[in-house]
Amino acid sequence: MLEGFNDVSSTVDGIRIRAVKGGQGPALLLLHGHPQTLMIWHKVLPQLARHFTVVASDLRGYGDSDKPEGDAGHANYSKRRMALDQVGLMRALGHPEFAVIGHDRGGRVAARMALDHPAAVRRLVTLDVAPTLAMYENTTFDFAKAYWHWFMLVRPAPFPETLIRCDPDLYLKQTIGARSAGLAPFTPQAYAEYLRCLSLPGTAHGICEDYRAGITIDLEHDRASLAAGEKIACPFLALWGRDGVIEKCFDPLAEWQAYAPQVTGEALPCGHYIPEEAPQALLERVLPFLAA
Repeated sequence: MLEGFNDVSSTVDGIRIRAVKGGQGPALLLLHGHPQTLMIWHKVLPQLARHFTVVASDLRGYGDSDKPEGDAGHANYSKRRMALDQVGLMRALGHPEFAVIGHDRGGRVAARMALDHPAAVRRLVTLDVAPTLAMYENTTFDFAKAYWHWFMLVRPAPFPETLIRCDPDLYLKQTIGARSAGLAPFTPQAYAEYLRCLSLPGTAHGICEDYRAGITIDLEHDRASLAAGEKIACPFLALWGRDGVIEKCFDPLAEWQAYAPQVTGEALPCGHYIPEEAPQALLERVLPFLAA
């Protein structure tokens, strides 16, 4: 499914980050979300590779990347730590500067990366996310009902990990399959890959630690950035699904303006999983932005 892409997995500060690379041109990093892997990009990789040297990677805790144990403060899975993994990966591959597209959790990593490493991130695209702090502070009934996993996964270990490990297929169907488009966007091959990786030892813990960090240390980092007046300096495009929860419950452009006053963006005709639900619409929007 990833023809033309070579494995370029690298060890960064003792953590192996699984990655593939292909294409030619300026460097572009792709970061997936929960509970998926780099396979989420398979429908757009061929076209992106015509214009860019594309690196798609698995976040720590996900896919075939390492899954270190969480620590008491959840710093091992902070978006700051996850961003460092990816900056280190790109440097190891010879790309000190690059554009980045992040979906879902990957979008949160990408936004933190743009704040912490402004010299590295040339352009930023986030897919179907609003800032974590804004989403937690403005939680409504509709949001909590749709994003139930945000509140279940943060419970102390090993409770949520045990539930996921008991039936990974059921968990997958109740997360990616319970959105507006159901399971229709996911090819059998992609679904099988998500299930394989979700079933690996350590994945359930890595996913839970990602979310535990999201409700603790990530919020501390975001509050500190806002208090210090830190801004995302690079051009920033925020896209989200017209049929998704972000559109229904939040004003993503207004929320992102607190971090990036010049952010632009719009809703696309799809739900949450933009690269698999609306690959052509995504390409039509991001290619001109990345090439500008």
